[in-house]
Parts: sequence; structure tokens; C-alpha cells
Amino acid sequence: MMAKFPHLRQDFAASLVVFLVALPLCVGVAVASGVPAELGLVTGIVGGIVTGMMRGSSLQVSGPAAGLTVLVFEAVQEFGLPILGVLVLATGALQLLMGALKLGRWFRAISVSVVEGMLAGIGLVLIAGQLYAVADAKAPASGLAKIAGLPGALADAAGNTGAPASLGLGAGTIAVLVLWKRMPGKVRTVPGPLAAVGLATLVAVVFSLPVATVEVKGLLGSIQPPSLSAFGELGHVGVLATVVAFTLIASAESLFSAAAVDRLHDGPRTEYDKELMAQGAGNAVCGALGALPMTAVIVRSSANVQAGAKTKASRVMHGVWLLLFAALLPATLALIPIPALAGILVHAGFKLIPFRGIVSLWRGHRGEALILVATAVSIVAVNMFEGVLFGLALSVAKTAWEASHMKMEVIDKGAGPIQAYLSGNATFLRLPKILDSLEALPQDRPVELDLSGLHHLDHACRTALENWAERLPHFSTSLEAGGTPTAAGTEPVRVTTP
Repeated sequence: MMAKFPHLRQDFAASLVVFLVALPLCVGVAVASGVPAELGLVTGIVGGIVTGMMRGSSLQVSGPAAGLTVLVFEAVQEFGLPILGVLVLATGALQLLMGALKLGRWFRAISVSVVEGMLAGIGLVLIAGQLYAVADAKAPASGLAKIAGLPGALADAAGNTGAPASLGLGAGTIAVLVLWKRMPGKVRTVPGPLAAVGLATLVAVVFSLPVATVEVKGLLGSIQPPSLSAFGELGHVGVLATVVAFTLIASAESLFSAAAVDRLHDGPRTEYDKELMAQGAGNAVCGALGALPMTAVIVRSSANVQAGAKTKASRVMHGVWLLLFAALLPATLALIPIPALAGILVHAGFKLIPFRGIVSLWRGHRGEALILVATAVSIVAVNMFEGVLFGLALSVAKTAWEASHMKMEVIDKGAGPIQAYLSGNATFLRLPKILDSLEALPQDRPVELDLSGLHHLDHACRTALENWAERLPHFSTSLEAGGTPTAAGTEPVRVTTP
């Protein structure tokens, strides 16, 4: 057995660690998404067994992710839980198509600032929303309302008889997660999320605290395959926009996670198109079962690598352990306090915000830092889909502006021709600046226009320069590439073309 599976011992040990990390996160993401807790376990099971067995990235682990919580919650509130399966199934089909068309590698071309801004925006909305759960209060619908209403919600909690216990459990859960890294090595063999939820559950049971706990429906009772009539909703613009948002965010997060996991180990590198198809297959199965969408999750993936996993067997086994737990111990979920799960997601939300990344970007690339912040703010102020589109548009505009960077240097020695040197990329975006500078030159002197320093001269600029030269008194020229300008007057405009 060991000869056939030489890494079985390492993979078995790693699978237990990943299972213990994934269990509270699967439940917490489901509750925060407004769906039965068991559906989070279903997505974790499918992510482990179905996606885990496929090729792509050998060591990263998939399941329900905090990064999609806000969008799933909004979708369930707007379209209803029966439509969730349709959304996730369509997302999986779209990912399978993109993988088959070998578009996986193109997700690496998405600006890192947009992705980090997206995650920061999600993190802010997630933190704000889950703080209401910690305070035993109902969260408003929009991101801005969540943030604006927090002081009032916390003030109201002070006068609520059940709120102090809820606040205490939530704050204690966050404190355990933050301080867990400072615990002795033997203690840290238990994953922080499991320890935090376990301690909170123990305190709530022992002291009979009046806090909300997870509602249990049973695994089979929670699975709701989408009906045929539900697929008719795909004709609505809002539903299609949500599918596109699911696909974009889930695919980008999974493939960026794969790149990060590759840096953690020396094993086989990720095959991006195959990984995208593996994610698509997993989401298609999740959709067919009416469960949450999945992505590759960096928390579970890094735990898998750090626990010594060598092959994909570890993530498959973690899915088996989740299945056994859901089948044999479902009543255990009913003991878990909601504030403890909310505390885990508040901590996860903070980890989504790249505080150090923003500072380093501001020092070296302020434009990228502004895109990151603008993307995050627009997600909080408007919604997920439009916020990401706004960030992508800003990134494209910035790239176009930088690609059209051009410098003009004018040398006037007082006598003889005026020399004008253009360098960089002369595109229509810089045309007003070029023409303003040229038209400001003296009209009664010959001009030597040197374009040899340009990397690119587009048709609009070439035509505009020809028209400018023709309008000069007594001068005309041809800007044919490589040609020699001809004069139709006393002195020509001398042009050196790129």
C-alpha cells in the first residue's frame, strides 16, 4: 500500500488539518450567505472530492469562499434560494467553456490592483455585515448603509439583554484567532478557526448563553436541485449579470490563489486552463445540488501545503471527512453560536484587505494604489459587479494613458531652424498636446521636426501633423515613412520619420 502511495501518511495527516480548517469556514460562509449551513458543507465536499480529483493545481483546496459571501447573499435576497442552483450551474458551465477555449491564462492579465481592490471591497462589506451578527442585530442591505449604521447598532446592543453575550462570544472568537499564532507549537496543531469556534461553543453550552445558534435541516433536506422552470430566469439581465460576476470573481480568485500556492511548494506547477475546468466542473455539480459556488481558497490551500501534503489525495480525503461529518454528526452544527461564525468571517474579512500592499503601491505606483482604493470604494458604495467593472475600466484607461506617453523637446538657438524632438508613443490621446506645442512655435521660422524617437505614430497623429505642416505659410511636407519631405516655398519643414 505504501509502495503504491508513497506519500499516503503525509497526505492523510494534511487532510485532517484541512478538514478541521474547512469545517467552521464552510458553515460560517453558508450562514453569512443566507443559506442553510449544510449547503456550505456540500460545496466543501464537492470541492474536495470532485474538483480535488481533477487536474490543474495539485495542492490547492476548493470550497465556499468568504470572497463570494456578499454577492451570494445579495443574489439570494434578490432572486430567492431556488435560483441559486441555476446561477452556480451557469457559472460552472461558463468556466468549463473558458477552460476549453484556453482562456485560463488570460485571467493572469487582470490587474492585480483590481483583484486586490475587489477583495478589499468584499472584505469591508463582509466585516460590516458580520459585525451586525456579532451584535445580534439585523444588517441593512447596502454596503454604505451597513457601515453608516454600525455605531447605532452597537449602541442599541448595549441596551439589548442578549447582545452582551453575543458581543462577548464574537469578540472572544476574533481574539482567539488573532492570538493563536502566539500559542505554543503543540497547541497550534489544532487549527485556529476550529479552536475559536470550539471554545465559543463550549462557553455557550456550559453557561447556557442566550445566543443564536446554527439552524440544522439535515444534509438531504437542504439539497434543492434547481427546477426546469428556474432556468427560465437566465433570460433576465440581472440574473445574467450575477452569473458573469460569479464567474469573474470565482475564476480570478481561484487562479490567483493557484499562483500564490505555487510559490509555497516545489511540486508540479498549476495548469491554468485545466484548473479553470476543474473549478467549472465543481461549480456545475454544486449548482445541480443547489449549493454555494466554490473557489480555490488560499486559507485551506496554504494549510494543506504547510501540513505537508504531497499530492491531491489530501484534498480528496478532506472532502470525504466533510461528507462523513455531515452524514454522521449533523446535530453538532446546532450547538455552534452564530456570533462565533461571524467572528471568524470578520477576521477573514480583515485578511482580504491588503493593508501592506496599499502602502507599498502608494510608495511606488500611486496610480495602481488609486485603482485599488477606487475599486474597493465603488464595491462598497454601489455593488460587487459594477464595482469590479469600474476597476477594470480604470485599469484599462490607465494602461492606455501610459501607453500613449510622449515627450516633446524644443530647441531654439535664436537663429536657424527650430528643432522639435518627439519621443515615446504618439497616439490620438496625446494629439491635443502635440498640436498645442507645435502651433505655439514661431510661424516665421523653419522647423526641423524629428520623429525618429517615437516608438509608435498612429494614423490620427500622422494625418494631424501633415495638416499642421500644410497650414504653415510657405511650407508643406509629406510624412510618408522613410520619405524625404518636399518644399513648396522658400524653406521646407524638415521631418525625420520613425
